[in-house]
Amino acid sequence: MSDTNAMPSGQGRGFPVLGWLRGYAPGWLGADLLAGVTLAAYAIPVALAYATLAGLPPQVGIYGYLLGGLGYALLGSSRHLAVGPTSAISLMVGANVAVIAAGDPAMHAAVASLAAFMVTTICLVAWAARLSVLVKLISDSVLVGFRFGAGLTIAMTQLPSLFGVAGGGSHIIERAWLLLGQLGDLNPVTLALGVVAVVLLVAGGRLLPGKPVSLAVVALSILVVSVLGLAAHGVAVTGEIPPGLPEIGLPTLRFGDVPDLFPVAAGCVLLAYIEGVSAARGFAAKHGYAVNARQELLGLGGANLLAGLGHGYPVAGGLSQTAVNEKAGAKSPLSLVFASAALALCLLFLTGALADLPKAALAAIVLTAVAGLIDVPAMIRLWRISRFDFIAALCALAGVLLLGILQGVLLAALASVLMLVAEGTTPYVAILGRIPGTQLFGDRDRHPENETVPGVLIVRPEAALLYVGAEHVQDRVLAAALAAPDGSLRHVVFDLSATPFIDVAGAEMLRSLHGALAGQGIRLWLVGAHARVRDLLRNAGVAESVGGVERGSSVESAVAAIEAQDA
Repeated sequence: MSDTNAMPSGQGRGFPVLGWLRGYAPGWLGADLLAGVTLAAYAIPVALAYATLAGLPPQVGIYGYLLGGLGYALLGSSRHLAVGPTSAISLMVGANVAVIAAGDPAMHAAVASLAAFMVTTICLVAWAARLSVLVKLISDSVLVGFRFGAGLTIAMTQLPSLFGVAGGGSHIIERAWLLLGQLGDLNPVTLALGVVAVVLLVAGGRLLPGKPVSLAVVALSILVVSVLGLAAHGVAVTGEIPPGLPEIGLPTLRFGDVPDLFPVAAGCVLLAYIEGVSAARGFAAKHGYAVNARQELLGLGGANLLAGLGHGYPVAGGLSQTAVNEKAGAKSPLSLVFASAALALCLLFLTGALADLPKAALAAIVLTAVAGLIDVPAMIRLWRISRFDFIAALCALAGVLLLGILQGVLLAALASVLMLVAEGTTPYVAILGRIPGTQLFGDRDRHPENETVPGVLIVRPEAALLYVGAEHVQDRVLAAALAAPDGSLRHVVFDLSATPFIDVAGAEMLRSLHGALAGQGIRLWLVGAHARVRDLLRNAGVAESVGGVERGSSVESAVAAIEAQDA
């Protein structure tokens, strides 16, 4: 049930924590405590798995949840968003940082930590420049393809651990080829352990939704490995995890030391912001409060600042962990604080139990976590609804598979922008006719029964008139004019009621169209223009050329005036 009477989110002008603390109800404390402990139970196995995906020691993933959640609780505007390592960012960091670090584990950790600081810096710049609007350039269709490709890529990185082989390769095709060649050396005990873990995770997710099933699977796998001594039979385990809280400190590197890191950090920001805002808005709508998209840049920046100070790597708000937090009953970001406290206790007292955690179980957790990214029904739906959107999604998918996560992110962004441009180059121009028995007008292509007005062509572009599509609109109108019987066309009524904006190129197109029609003895009428459009047409001198662009003019009034003239 939606708790619409709960405190508003995002109050406090830059520090939402001041707003939600002022409106905090004592009755929420128990719910937030339970949600925090539940989130911590979910986070431990996932964080361990994602840290290995990033090429870092397992405990670093827990550091990200512990500190990232605290940073977001201070500055984020969502009551439910849970912040920590995510699969796509972990893989992107692992693949790209490994190249920069050139196989040096200490350098790898330092560069990954520096990436978190760089993410913070980019978020602050984006917040100051009000760049949150740019995320809208990434279409949902492109994200479907990106997630699909990311899910396949991540899955392929985990299959070697599931089979107990070395794996390898720099892209999905090479990884698949190497895996096939190594299947003869697979460890049957490791495979059995991993398959059982996958089955338990899938079954538990369906039978016990919202429960920390993965934690139970981790505990069970540790018990089986330690009791049966499976490490001696070739089952790879995590090994000793150092106890204690993360050391807080500034990065050992400076931005100038690693110039190649900026594209990685920018990709992390793009991924983190899109996923985080999408998840936050979804749960905010469910519970009846608002999320401040610009404030989310500060929330993301604060989370990554603390993660970096704890020598972690970039973190983000994720849909799966947020769903766990919300289903467990979270009422405020205080649940993140409780989750951090629970994780701190685990780091202090329970790391010894994780030494026998099999890597196959971690692979199983990652595989089941990313399965939802491989959304075949969504791709089929795009194919059925819009081939254009399907092709855009396919480009993003191919970019991730063939070029990598980072390049796939950038290609997805480029594909989204190109989609906008492509749509703008060929705006739809409706040819209108009178609806029988009325004085109203509608699209004749959709309703062929609509009647033409003798001697009058009525057109309505259904988009902004911008430089990329102005020529197309002019060509469409002139083609329709040429299609009229010789000498019969005397008026063209150009309806701007569906044109929210026009630029200088659009205004010049109307001037050119007026001249071309006037040369054939045809008058151009501009009607239905909104205030901003009228202002630009007057400033450009187009309104004066065509005889004025009056407020309140319409297709109906223009046709009535024409018919009165011809009567």
